[in-house]
Amino acid sequence: MNNKKKENSPLKLYNTMTCNKKPFTTRKDKNVKMLTCGPSIYRNVHIGNHRIFLFEDILIRYLELLGYKVERVLNFNNVEDKAVDEAKKEGIDINKLAENVVKRFYEESSILRLKPPKYIPKSTDIAEHSIKLIKELLKKEIAYWYEDNIYYDPVKFNGFGKLYGIDMSLWPKKKKRFAKDFYPGMRWNIGDFILWHGCEDGKNICWDEELGSGRPSWNIQGPAIATKYLGYKIDICCGEVDKLYRHHDYNLAIIDGVSGEEFATFWLHCAQLFIYGKKITESTGNIIYLDDLLKDGCTPEHVRFYLFYGHYRNKLNFTRKNFKQTVKKLDELRAFVSELTDIYTCSSRSDAMCKKYITKLLPNFKESMNNDLDIQYAINDLFEVITKLRKFKKEGKFSKNDSKHVTKELKKIDSVLQVIYS
Repeated sequence: MNNKKKENSPLKLYNTMTCNKKPFTTRKDKNVKMLTCGPSIYRNVHIGNHRIFLFEDILIRYLELLGYKVERVLNFNNVEDKAVDEAKKEGIDINKLAENVVKRFYEESSILRLKPPKYIPKSTDIAEHSIKLIKELLKKEIAYWYEDNIYYDPVKFNGFGKLYGIDMSLWPKKKKRFAKDFYPGMRWNIGDFILWHGCEDGKNICWDEELGSGRPSWNIQGPAIATKYLGYKIDICCGEVDKLYRHHDYNLAIIDGVSGEEFATFWLHCAQLFIYGKKITESTGNIIYLDDLLKDGCTPEHVRFYLFYGHYRNKLNFTRKNFKQTVKKLDELRAFVSELTDIYTCSSRSDAMCKKYITKLLPNFKESMNNDLDIQYAINDLFEVITKLRKFKKEGKFSKNDSKHVTKELKKIDSVLQVIYS
């Protein structure tokens, strides 16, 4: 246990926008508005996706432990190029495609004890608000019509690319437009990006709106959902580090372009999970789903623990070997806790030093978590304290009251971790 820690230090989070750790602040008292990116709805989520959702879950639960009230929106972008293509390939309606994926997402979220957000809107629910944003951007001449589509001109927005760090002085002078939501293999579309897809022959997804026949692009759906449910100023925007390419800078440019103000105070990004050193890809079969691990005899607590044990900004490389080593630590922790909280094996005596260690359980946990959610250090420190308390118990210096106090403190900690108690 690190006795040199300073108690009551503020929560510090690494802000991608400023590239440093900053004391966490909110716009309004202890209220937090948070936007988190939802899953793609054209395929089931894999364990790499779940790592991102678990990082966000830990953040939310920890903020609540600190006394914050979190208002969170998780969005389902259920109309995008990939979803349209997948629905055609499967020969089903796009809403049916989304329904199947969303149902499985809810089921797996419950299995992994992910705290459900208040709002999980779909893109089809906010088409009207998407159009409202596009009209504002057209009015400000940041967006423009070209043929049947509407595009966003990044050059017209002062500060475009500031989240990722694009050098706009190198932006091409020749006009180039990107008419698709996605371009495989390309991290950046260096040019104007699409906001509205004009309806073309053969396209089965389009609305007859005041902008004409068409559909909102993937780029506008996230901003529309965010501003519809949270407003134009929030405290935290979260997602996978890959969202730094195009997506979050597009969101920022759209929302700030409409409001003229700063959208999010903090931007947090979680590193990817790799499998045996390679990127997760369905096409090559280098992919693992939650069901695969559960069928192998793993518990939901094992999977949850493995995916968050390690700093969220560090890449995680899954191998069967390191998975087993990591979850073994959880099994040991649970066994030690069970031993400590068994009041029937406690003595009648206690010890002043024992009580001191017990009172440090929660403050030590908070101290580590306040350092940009250093959950690995928090758990290692927890292990060390519990090991010392087990020694007191073996020496007959651990009473029933000590056991009850330990249980009370650990349940507060497990309100965040969700792995100690079943």
